Amino acid sequence: MIDITAARRLKSLLAPGHCLMAPGAYDGLSARIAAQVGFDAVYMTGFGVSGSTLGMPDIGLMSATEMADRARALVEAAAPTPLIADADNGHGGELNVARMVRLYEQAGVACIQLEDQVFPKRCGHMASKQVIDRGEAATKIASAVAARRGEMLIMARTDARAVVDLDEALRRGEAFLNAGADILFIEAPQSLDELRLVAETFKGARLVANMVEDGKTPYLPVSDLAAMGFQLAIYPVSSLLVVAKRLQQVFAAMKAAGELPANETRLTFGAYNTMIGLDDLIPSAVDAASR
Repeated sequence: MIDITAARRLKSLLAPGHCLMAPGAYDGLSARIAAQVGFDAVYMTGFGVSGSTLGMPDIGLMSATEMADRARALVEAAAPTPLIADADNGHGGELNVARMVRLYEQAGVACIQLEDQVFPKRCGHMASKQVIDRGEAATKIASAVAARRGEMLIMARTDARAVVDLDEALRRGEAFLNAGADILFIEAPQSLDELRLVAETFKGARLVANMVEDGKTPYLPVSDLAAMGFQLAIYPVSSLLVVAKRLQQVFAAMKAAGELPANETRLTFGAYNTMIGLDDLIPSAVDAASR
């Protein structure tokens, strides 16, 4: 069902002078933990979803329905914390974008992110991207705005900075706002000066900054981005990179020892079950385990 409350909550958090930090989550567990530790919003990363679901890179391999199914799972796991969800390039033309908007609304997503890359797309910080025509891109954003039935926010992203230049990215940003986008995402500015120019050009608009470790954009804390004028900062792959490295280490240690070494940091079996809500769902199972 459409969660109007989540969209309104997110909108209220995107206030001038404040920058909302949204960490990347890629499955129900990571979304639940992000919400439990107190983040006010969670970001579903397409990069992370592709990696965690398929074990494959973010090059447009996930289908629209696979992305919507994953969004639905993350919404439920993070609730009532609003979920901002990557929908890539809408998986096609105007009609595909409209369908994607409705699927995400039905899943309870608070904000859908749509970009102007060709299909299949690539991660925004990868090389050899391509973008569609500016007019076509703006039309797709207008289609998304017209298709929504509730208050879900539309985040419009352009990848034109890397493909053409910053000037074209700014022109597309203006076109997306004119098409009705609620949040503007200029992907991969390549310097502090470029970040400042984006913020100055679109002063008064809701702006997002994408903080990717080892990416093309200067990596900044949320406080610096707030001072520039950004209202939302996403850190989409931080958790994925950390978890992937940790899994490499743990599996290597298990292979070498023939078991999980006793000194490996972990949750207890009971603490894990409590964290994911077993106590609330099946109290008798917890009681039985304690006898």
